[in-house]
Amino acid sequence: MTTQISDPREELKRQAAIEAASMVQDGMVVGLGSGTTSAYMIDELGRRWAEGLRFSAIPTSEHSAEQARSHGIKLVTFAAHPRIDLDIDGADEVEMGTLNLIKGRGGALFREKIVAAASHRFVVVVDESKLVKRLGHHMPVPVEVTTFGWEMTAARLEALGARAILRMTPQGKPFITDGGNLILDCNFGEIADSVALARRIRSIVGVIESGLFIGRTSEVIVAGGDGLKHLTAG
Repeated sequence: MTTQISDPREELKRQAAIEAASMVQDGMVVGLGSGTTSAYMIDELGRRWAEGLRFSAIPTSEHSAEQARSHGIKLVTFAAHPRIDLDIDGADEVEMGTLNLIKGRGGALFREKIVAAASHRFVVVVDESKLVKRLGHHMPVPVEVTTFGWEMTAARLEALGARAILRMTPQGKPFITDGGNLILDCNFGEIADSVALARRIRSIVGVIESGLFIGRTSEVIVAGGDGLKHLTAG
């Protein structure tokens, strides 16, 4: 029996995640994204695994790996599988038309981008509140940076027009990524040229990766009041 979620927005995310999970077929190598929407997707894949579906998975975070293991899902590495058939993940913002993204609120953006770059198809799952005309409308751009000299890296990001804030844990300590780095949440406001901004951020010494995902999205599954929609760039 399917359990309904009391929060309507969370229920929309769950529906979209289940739709994306239905794309996974026997024998695939699948990227498992991070965050709340991906958690619904992994649970659905766990249900299908219990029914006999067999695939290999590369998770984008330790949390996603732990969740997948709890369902018995087979985890593999890039050493054995350098190419991923299908990567499914969420996003914090989706720019309508281009399908460029802001990702990284969960702090796994570096691993998420590695997995997306290795994937034949990258499918993003969101509820309709994540759709924006321009990136930066609601969300800052997370930037993963080295711990050494992060203050100088922050200053150079602010020279690009950002308000860069070191991400902290609820306990008041700096947030540390799975790769042992820091996150600077950089508020640029609405971004007129996300392609150029991504290039400028990447050129700064000390930057590991940014949460701007440019030109990588194959499809976006959007759950809204009118049901599910499938968007492609164009």
